[in-house]
Amino acid sequence: MNDPVSDTRTGDRIERLGRSRIQHGKANDRIYLMKLDGSDVPDIVGQLLTLAEKQRYTKIFAKVPRQYAAAFIDAGFTDEACVPRFFNGREDALFLAKFFDAKRAAPSDETLLQAVLDKAQQTTAQAPANLPDGLTSRILTPSDTDKLAALYDTVFDSYPFPIDDPAFLKDAMADETVYFGVFDNGRLVAASSSEMDMSAQNAEMTDFATHPDYRSRGFAAHLLQAMEQDMKTRGIETVYTIARSVSYGMNITFAKLDYQFAGTLVNNTDIGGSLESMNVWYKPLR
Repeated sequence: MNDPVSDTRTGDRIERLGRSRIQHGKANDRIYLMKLDGSDVPDIVGQLLTLAEKQRYTKIFAKVPRQYAAAFIDAGFTDEACVPRFFNGREDALFLAKFFDAKRAAPSDETLLQAVLDKAQQTTAQAPANLPDGLTSRILTPSDTDKLAALYDTVFDSYPFPIDDPAFLKDAMADETVYFGVFDNGRLVAASSSEMDMSAQNAEMTDFATHPDYRSRGFAAHLLQAMEQDMKTRGIETVYTIARSVSYGMNITFAKLDYQFAGTLVNNTDIGGSLESMNVWYKPLR
């Protein structure tokens, strides 16, 4: 994503801190270190802490190559998830967190979160069914962004990025994000995206949405399989997702396609109007 990008509804921004990329704002009440440049270590740790103190954020969430993790752990960060061979199929990624509020550090609905995870991990891997007759899927283009934004606006009350803004979606397409959609006679009824980091050869499988009139038809699994196939052709080594921990459907979908559980990000993301914990799942493509 070209920097800086601001969500005018919430004030969340994507911008540079040194050579690294962060997102921060009051919607998620956090700083998200999205991509760390090693040349910023160790100074960036103090800069993140200073920004969090200044803005009174209650969490910092950092995605960090293992070789740089010590500087964060020494500053009080803890390990919430780990994805093996995340960077270029070689180096692990640690998903680190530092909380500034005890309430935020304590997951709500722990019984439900464990039940969802147990159900997903008991799921047998299986290929998704074909789309019903008359429905088609394809990669989306800038000409689809009005339909895509409208779909996201229908499905989500809130989201950590302004995906209901066609301009944001066009910028994302021009960068390293590939959107996929399912159509019913020209109507976009489901969508998802692969947010690639080509320099690190990984991609986040994200932004899944199905119109309420078309749910429970397996569209997410179909899209995920199509995304994986496309990512392989682009040289992506590892794919992952950050899925809502309360969602049986999404966690089971990833388990069905043989993704492995990596950990839980506690009270991490504003979706549907409140902060939710998120499960990290991953899959090597090679």
